[in-house]
Amino acid sequence: MTKGQMIDNVAKKLRSTEVSKKAIGDIIDLAFDEMSAAIKKDKRFSFPDFGTFSVRARKARKGRNPQTGEEIKIKASKTVGFKPAPALKKVV
Repeated sequence: MTKGQMIDNVAKKLRSTEVSKKAIGDIIDLAFDEMSAAIKKDKRFSFPDFGTFSVRARKARKGRNPQTGEEIKIKASKTVGFKPAPALKKVV
């Protein structure tokens, strides 16, 4: 699903109200901005019945350049992981 499709779906479900698609898009953007800020600050964001996003550390490791086969060093980094809630697992 794309962002546009999400906005359309929310707009269809809110058809009884006078909320514009632009306003819905702004609300969705704000929600994701808040999630990002929470993950950055608290290293985790949990949404009941959906799941938990958390910062995970990746260790430095060795890899290979697929074009040349040359061994390269891959630096340690941080990434965001997601653990689905049992309710989401049931739906999927």
